[in-house]
Amino acid sequence: MSTSVDVVVLGLGPGGEDLATRLAGAGLDVAGVEAELVGGECPYWGCIPSKMMIRAAGSLAEGRRIHQLAGAAEVHPDFAPVARRIRDDATDDWDDAVAAERLTDAGVRLLRGRGRITGPSQIRVDDQVLEVSQAIVLATGTEPVVPPVDGLADLPYWTNRGALKNTKTPESLLVLGGGAIGLELAQMYARFGSSVTVVEGADRLLAVEEPEAGDLLVDVLARDGVTACLGVHAEQATHDGARF
Repeated sequence: MSTSVDVVVLGLGPGGEDLATRLAGAGLDVAGVEAELVGGECPYWGCIPSKMMIRAAGSLAEGRRIHQLAGAAEVHPDFAPVARRIRDDATDDWDDAVAAERLTDAGVRLLRGRGRITGPSQIRVDDQVLEVSQAIVLATGTEPVVPPVDGLADLPYWTNRGALKNTKTPESLLVLGGGAIGLELAQMYARFGSSVTVVEGADRLLAVEEPEAGDLLVDVLARDGVTACLGVHAEQATHDGARF
């Protein structure tokens, strides 16, 4: 089946969703193609739930300090209600029905699946063919890269998705990579009581940002109990069924 449209936006993360909505609002016939969740990584697997968890952990940690100053028994942050809130309130259990409805209400045709460019002005999504008159926008985003560490590929490691969907605080956590999401997860889990180490191959955290930011974060994260190993690479990984 073939359909004619003005614009196709491949990928409906924050950028693609915003662009598709704006173009539809300008009167264009827009089709948006998404293989996963409308809204992309940020609202479901990235900066929004991670910041909610950091904030909750910070509030709980402050409450613990107040109890300690008052001489009361130590209070440990409870991860379970925070994980439950991320599932129930923040992500609708990783269901994008609200975001999808918002998109279609704005006039965008939503196609579920993976789009392929099959001609100069043609996109195929499964058995649907879109003939495009004005523009094809590539907004397909990224996926976590699994580093080529000996033995890692066959182990039950997490990406950011597993770390945010998890419901129990691990005793310890090793974060490979000192980028923004990795550091947010490191800080959050450390505040909930995990022993956390960040391994970064560059000589500073947030290697693509200003040097001062990375230097500052080493101190900030250390106060939360995070150990940062800079300028080193993981070489081998093993798992005994319980621990890495």
